[in-house]
Amino acid sequence: MLLRLRDDIPTLSAPIMVGAFDGWIDAAAAERLAEGAETVATGDADALFDYRSRRPVLDVVDGTLTHLAWPEISIVRRTEAGRDLLVLHGPEPDFRWRELGEQVSEAAVRLGVVQWVSLGAIPAAVPHTRAVHVFGTASAEGLLHDDVEQGPQGLLRVPAAALSVVEMATARAGIPTVGFYAQVPHYVGGAFAAGAIGLLEQLGRHVGADLPLGDLPDEALAQRQRLDAAVGGDDDAREYLERLETIAGDDTVTSGDELASEIERFLQQESGGDEPPRLG
Repeated sequence: MLLRLRDDIPTLSAPIMVGAFDGWIDAAAAERLAEGAETVATGDADALFDYRSRRPVLDVVDGTLTHLAWPEISIVRRTEAGRDLLVLHGPEPDFRWRELGEQVSEAAVRLGVVQWVSLGAIPAAVPHTRAVHVFGTASAEGLLHDDVEQGPQGLLRVPAAALSVVEMATARAGIPTVGFYAQVPHYVGGAFAAGAIGLLEQLGRHVGADLPLGDLPDEALAQRQRLDAAVGGDDDAREYLERLETIAGDDTVTSGDELASEIERFLQQESGGDEPPRLG
């Protein structure tokens, strides 16, 4: 078994399962949801991860090896506005994606999950100075609120993520699925706090609850100030940002081809390919 459920899970109230893995998408929003929540299932890390590419973190205190923190996938439970949220989170697994998808979907059926929600961020040619745009995906019509843009339109063919494998397995099990994806500036290295805020706010509207943001607003403000300072000190960066702002001002919808190009470029950078300078 790749996923082990606790034996003493209480009866859940119309649970929604929210999923996000780190990797080529930013899982900061799901990690915030998981903070302080109750663990209901854990994954078999030895079967799912390549420890040479995702090594455990070792603490050495005064010359003594004291602690190892291993990568872990888990499902945790939190209650918001009288509804249970089950959050599947952790590093994107290296192995056995299809098996994990089937076992997560089986667990979702067993737990009475009424809907699956994927959360992610997609690198795009958007400026950090504008509001974060979040678009949605859905396994059927009528699952997204009217104010959510479903897209991108047309065919988008990109390298898949483990999260998509799990979502599609869940949909095959008969559970309605939706996804929310924030478009974040491709030139930002690491997590983009404003994107996590956008995802949590969109998820909150979807489930009818005010989800806690914690210190994300402070992080977003500090990150905005760092980015502004970095751009202000570099003529080329300032010129590039101005071009992005002009494009954003046209209110044009990013095409599937443009998103695919940004995702493929991001993945190439993550795998050690040519990488342009990033702003912190």
